Amino acid sequence: MTRLIIDCDTGTDDAVAIMAAVTHPDLDLLAVTTVNGNVPLSNTTENSLRVLDHLGSTVPVYAGSPRPMVRADFPVPRDVLNGDKPQFQIPYLDLPPSVTPVREQGAVAFLIDYYMDDANTDTVLVATGPLTNVALALAAEPRLAQRIPQLVLMGGARGWGNVTAVAEFNIWVDPEAAESVLSAGIRDVVMVPLDATHSAQVSLEDCDAFDAIGTPAATASASIIRHRIVNYPDAADAVRLTAPVHDAICVAFLTNPEVLEEFDSYPVRVETAGTHTVGETVIDMRPWSEEPRNARVALRANAQVFVKFLSDAFSS
Repeated sequence: MTRLIIDCDTGTDDAVAIMAAVTHPDLDLLAVTTVNGNVPLSNTTENSLRVLDHLGSTVPVYAGSPRPMVRADFPVPRDVLNGDKPQFQIPYLDLPPSVTPVREQGAVAFLIDYYMDDANTDTVLVATGPLTNVALALAAEPRLAQRIPQLVLMGGARGWGNVTAVAEFNIWVDPEAAESVLSAGIRDVVMVPLDATHSAQVSLEDCDAFDAIGTPAATASASIIRHRIVNYPDAADAVRLTAPVHDAICVAFLTNPEVLEEFDSYPVRVETAGTHTVGETVIDMRPWSEEPRNARVALRANAQVFVKFLSDAFSS
């Protein structure tokens, strides 16, 4: 089994990622750490607890940073950013309120303690939100870069974005943290950008199939993904109603690496100062570039492999 920790800003697609990680027979989810992102930290923490309680899971949850690493807030405050689409990222998931408490230890301290233990250097870190917690942990304990065997992150894009013309949300929320993590020297960084996640979307028909499975993870995920589909910005113009479930592809990669395609190593940097480009991931695809190749980047994903992974997880 692959052992993993998920660092997330739950969120709808994070919720599906957590449920798949809990239920898949080849995965062993050891902890969830939460960060400010899709919704404020108190919401991401409660949402993570709701998901785990819904599944009857005892996986512990550790609350992390309530704000970006350097900035006081997002480049554009959340209430302004989401002013015209408040229903896309709902404050609380439509699941019963949690009964399990969050752990007293903070997420950053937990990550440091966990990875500095020699027994845990086989555990993949999956980051599906802004990289604030990971960056703060690396800043406090730089040796973590050699202790984390693999970081699989959802973030970035090649020349386009979903929150600005060039920036993907997770990277844009805390660009300084993202640049710090990508520059830290982690041995194996796998980046799953919008290019990949948008090429492997989940449909309403897939949601019907999840409902037919009938397990708590399957029915809850079907409901969550339907919400994403009908509230997606281009839903009114879509020929076939689908939506990306970005974060769960990172988890799928751990058991089905073939889910990621057009997959190669590149130098990747994050723009932190540009007036119009803050949060852009600069993926240097020049064959002659002398910059260090610090991330493996997937430019496509396989929808059939992804949906089968979800079905396999939810059927367990």
